[in-house]
Amino acid sequence: MIALRRPAVLLPLLLGIALLPVALLAQGAGQPVPGTSLDEERAALLRARAQAEEARKRSEALEASARKAANAADRTRDQIAALAARIQQSEADLRAGEARVGIIARLQRAQAKRLAERQTPIVRLTAALQQIARRSPVLTLVEPGTVGDAVHRRIVLAQVMPVVMARTRDLRAEIARSADLRESAEAAAGALARTRDGLAAQQQTLASLEQRQRVASRQLRDSASLEIERSLAMAEEARDIGELMQTIEEAGVIRDALLALPGPVPRPDTPDDAPLPRENGGPANAALSGDGARPPIYRLPVVGDVVTGFGEVSESGLRARGLTILTAPGATVVAPAAGRIAFAGPFRGYGQIVIIEHGGGWTSLVARLDRVSAQVGDIVRQGDPLGATGPGKPRLLVELRRQDRPIDIGALLR
Repeated sequence: MIALRRPAVLLPLLLGIALLPVALLAQGAGQPVPGTSLDEERAALLRARAQAEEARKRSEALEASARKAANAADRTRDQIAALAARIQQSEADLRAGEARVGIIARLQRAQAKRLAERQTPIVRLTAALQQIARRSPVLTLVEPGTVGDAVHRRIVLAQVMPVVMARTRDLRAEIARSADLRESAEAAAGALARTRDGLAAQQQTLASLEQRQRVASRQLRDSASLEIERSLAMAEEARDIGELMQTIEEAGVIRDALLALPGPVPRPDTPDDAPLPRENGGPANAALSGDGARPPIYRLPVVGDVVTGFGEVSESGLRARGLTILTAPGATVVAPAAGRIAFAGPFRGYGQIVIIEHGGGWTSLVARLDRVSAQVGDIVRQGDPLGATGPGKPRLLVELRRQDRPIDIGALLR
């Protein structure tokens, strides 16, 4: 009776084995993950690496300048700017590491899905072959059926086995690839942790250097408190950020005009020795002739992704007058161009802000900082630290204006 029931089980098994190669061929090798998410993550990785390389070049140039500095003040200032660039390099490396971890995780999920899909028919095939292998050879002698049936089963098995072996090798390769991805993920996570630790140490060193420089500069500037009080008064009187920047621009134009005036001339011994008056456009008016029309050399003040471009219309219907940059928590913010700090502190609706005068009516606004290290009256160079962003997912606002007219920063970036 057992021998009579065996063919009923054996024939479906053989039929399933015969059809398995077709299913396996239809599944084929794993395809890339559909959609653009993986492409976006790879693009973010490339952007972060480019930002890290740019920051590395800046830091190396500043470190070389610090080594050549003639006095201690200039050396300290170059060291601070170089360390800020190193921090931005670490921040970019951190973003690149996070993007790499995200890419590997996405590949691992896709790999696990492919393995699950390909393992299912292999498991069924293995079970079928095990049932055939467990059949006693004696039963094949008493099994009903013709010799043709036996030959047919033999042919089916001969056709199936090479495909089974090939697909098994492919499956083993997929499993090995999963192991490689797991090792890559562990390596990326370790590198990410080391970058975070190094970044924290660099930030502590920068804070210490800034504090030391602040103490030294405070001793040299007697009028600092007067300038700070004046800037705070302008902030109290201004109705909005535009009016505050316009007031500062007007004050800067007046300051440039006063600085351009000739200084006192000693009385000559004889009238013939009196200097001739300078013509318009001469050296006395050099600060007002043409220099103001030339825009400052500009760069983004922070490492991050631009999420709102110049002129884009927000959901509330307002047109952007600058750039909004999504940064990492606590990201270091540096001066986008050389100039003089005209305002540094809180302003309603914008958090901590810094306004920089570049001369010739050009001013920059850097808003939504969490901490400001620059002080009113400071003369900053491009790359000097201004402060840092806050926790969470901070969005830094950067605007460039000339005579109260917003300027597209993208065309000036170096």
